[in-house]
Amino acid sequence: MTVTWKSNDAGVLRLPSGRLVRGRGLRDPLPQGSEPTFGVYLLGKEPPEVPWDSRWLRWPDFRVPSSREEAKAVLEDAYQRAETDLVEFACGGGRGRTGTALACIAVIDGVPPSEAVAFVRRRYDAHAVETPWQRRFVKHFAD
Repeated sequence: MTVTWKSNDAGVLRLPSGRLVRGRGLRDPLPQGSEPTFGVYLLGKEPPEVPWDSRWLRWPDFRVPSSREEAKAVLEDAYQRAETDLVEFACGGGRGRTGTALACIAVIDGVPPSEAVAFVRRRYDAHAVETPWQRRFVKHFAD
């Protein structure tokens, strides 16, 4: 069974392929509407438990993932799941690490790496992808 976010759900990003993914900050309350069926939590320490399937990607605040290879595998898996599942990406504030992950998902979806940060900033959060090294990570994600 395929489930999908509603395009008006808070934090939902529509990718060029039509897939929908959600970004959010864990410091904020869970948004109204549908709950995810899969989550990717981008934190330097183990995330809180959630009642849905999830993955933890070790990712310190204001930095890039601890393992580039693991990040690619987790993000590619989440992208595939977004075809049939309600996939969310979340970090503490929902901007830096979450925005970087969403920009990488956009690259997987076909957005050129040089345009992915601007794509996410226009469609998700104007302050997404907070540091120069996060922007560089997106630019070289497909390498």
